Amino acid sequence: MKPGKMPKAVRLTAYGGIDQLHIVDVAMPEPKRNEVVVRVVSSGTNPGEIAIREGHLKEMFPMDFPFGQGTDFAGRISSVGSGVTTFAIGDEVLGWSEQRSAQAEYVVSEASHLVAKPPSLDWFRAGSLFVVATTAVAAVRAVSAKAGDVVAISGAAGGVGSLAVQLARRAGARVIGMASDDNAAFLASVGVEHVAYGDGLERRLRAVAPEGIDAFIDLFGGGYVDLAVKLGVSTERIDTIIDFAAAEKHGVKTDGSAQAASPATLADVANLIAWGEIVMPLTAIYPFSLLHDAYAELARRKTRGKIVLAFEESVKVRIGATSM
Repeated sequence: MKPGKMPKAVRLTAYGGIDQLHIVDVAMPEPKRNEVVVRVVSSGTNPGEIAIREGHLKEMFPMDFPFGQGTDFAGRISSVGSGVTTFAIGDEVLGWSEQRSAQAEYVVSEASHLVAKPPSLDWFRAGSLFVVATTAVAAVRAVSAKAGDVVAISGAAGGVGSLAVQLARRAGARVIGMASDDNAAFLASVGVEHVAYGDGLERRLRAVAPEGIDAFIDLFGGGYVDLAVKLGVSTERIDTIIDFAAAEKHGVKTDGSAQAASPATLADVANLIAWGEIVMPLTAIYPFSLLHDAYAELARRKTRGKIVLAFEESVKVRIGATSM
């Protein structure tokens, strides 16, 4: 950073829409003991951040204004606090911020929330991985997906879904992915049977799985838990990451990122992607200055994979391009 120039970060001063997202100058963070400061190359966006910004989760995640946004990030370590022995200045890392401050040019993080970036993992997937990786792992574990199972997953082509379907397949399950017709080819490419959502879904699911569905992962909300129960899936093998009212009504699981949040989980999934064992699609890569555009697209809930923010001017930005 040029001398005298202050780093920029996202700040919210009130609950509301994207107009409440402000990019402001902030003081350069300083690491405390066991912390490092990372110069961010990329940071992911997640639907949960919209809910937090709009105040829907303020009882679950109380915050004092102003506060930042973003959990996932990847970058290079720029300074190291006392007690840190696992990383050094210049190391390439990916990780997460429990203070939701990842959408910034510099982020301070506990060293225990970082893992080394695999050399073959690109910056964009690295910087948008933590939330979707840990949520997908937790959801697949929650329903005990195993060889011979039939597992249905809603929101199957989204950020979490695109990983969850592949992890369930790796567990040996037959996977039925509910998504739009535009995502049929992608799901087929990773060995998942596509079923279009919308009117007649119950009939279509019964037709493709006449002997029944063993487990159901709901990543979208809007009645999928009710549908799973109607299809006869055991409540012990239904997991939703979004429909908490339905979960309480039926007594199903709500395992998500918190149940699998660890450096080990992040490193495992990062290496699977880096080695081509699974793929992670991207919908778009936006420069930090187009933050509002990124969140407007995310709110449409039509993405395949992730929408990523790029912080380095040298990074080639792609908007509206899907890649694997």
